[in-house]
Amino acid sequence: MKLVFIIKINPFNVTHTLSTTVTAELEIRKSRFIAQAIPVADRDAAMAELRRLRDEHPAATHVCWALLAGGQSGMSDDGEPSGTAGRPILEVLRHHDLDGVLAAVVRYYGGVKLGAGGLVRAYTDAIATALQDAPRVERIAQKELVIEIGYPEEARVRHWIEQEGHTLAGSEYGMTVRLTIRLPANVIDAARDALRDVTQGRGGFPDHD
Repeated sequence: MKLVFIIKINPFNVTHTLSTTVTAELEIRKSRFIAQAIPVADRDAAMAELRRLRDEHPAATHVCWALLAGGQSGMSDDGEPSGTAGRPILEVLRHHDLDGVLAAVVRYYGGVKLGAGGLVRAYTDAIATALQDAPRVERIAQKELVIEIGYPEEARVRHWIEQEGHTLAGSEYGMTVRLTIRLPANVIDAARDALRDVTQGRGGFPDHD
């Protein structure tokens, strides 16, 4: 069974992400800090959002960010003194127990230096303000379940996948058919039972059996 993304372990394999992008803007000693917290699926999606932000703010002095997305994390001070921007933003995400979120703060320098402590406070306050009362939704770990079946069972299994709202992630054809199904981790056991019924016991699970 292949893990598609890894989240913080808890009894239900559930964490939280944002249901929509949230924004806040602060002015601190003549510098503008524009914070956005954006729900993203993975690092590639986060990098695309960062490119969009940079395109929207070509005159910005810094675009600092942090990411938590299914075990993929990252951060950048983008030219600010080391540890004064990316790390504080990341700590705010962790404090809010979020996953699947890119937090970015665009800074327009106003001519007054804030010092290391002032920068940490500014970036922390900017993203914390954006996240205040932000709407959240459950983010459930997804796994891949491989089922091996004969050709006569393929149509029935495909119909079951569609009915249940799962994703057919791949298919391989040889002496048998192997279908890879992407579905919530917390329904894996129930899915195996259902697929045994659908295939009248003829389906096998090579990563499990």
